[in-house]
Amino acid sequence: MAEPGSAAGTTPNLFPERKPMTPAQIASGIQAALTVQRRAVAFGKRPFAAVLIGPDNDEVLLTHQSVDQVNHAESSLARLAYKHYPKEYLWQCSLFSTWEPCGMCTATIYWAHIGRIVFAGSNDQLYELTGPGNKENFTMDWHTRDVLKGCPQKNIEVIGPLEDEGMIVVEESDKYWSKTRPVSDRTTKRPQLSS
Repeated sequence: MAEPGSAAGTTPNLFPERKPMTPAQIASGIQAALTVQRRAVAFGKRPFAAVLIGPDNDEVLLTHQSVDQVNHAESSLARLAYKHYPKEYLWQCSLFSTWEPCGMCTATIYWAHIGRIVFAGSNDQLYELTGPGNKENFTMDWHTRDVLKGCPQKNIEVIGPLEDEGMIVVEESDKYWSKTRPVSDRTTKRPQLSS
């Protein structure tokens, strides 16, 4: 049986060519994610946000914020996108995130067949920011690229961390995380963040 939307007896190309992104499009996508993150924090949610940008590298298709510790912005957005768009279309899309997607989110993006991940702040920066033993965010020591190395069947493009946009995300997120760091870490100066 042919895939929905394909001619009988043919299989759609699951890996159509992705349009390259310009630096301005990357900055714009991160800015869209930052807008969602700011709204999330204003409503008391954790500072994580993701947006799905269409194949033209400009149109915002979907947005999501972190709901809780198991409903992360990136994985929730990827599941929603998979329900709404065909795989070959998603392969040409980009998921932008304020922070590097964790192992769970990266795997969900992989299975949703989204072809590009762009993030501002790194997992290492997040760990330094939240502090060890932070009950709000037990940061994993898995990086997006490391997770995808175990998935060689898809060449998902990864862009990030981004130096300038990453520092904006770190600075804005510190307003939230400084209140959740373990008490012993709050009395010390904020960790020196590497890029």
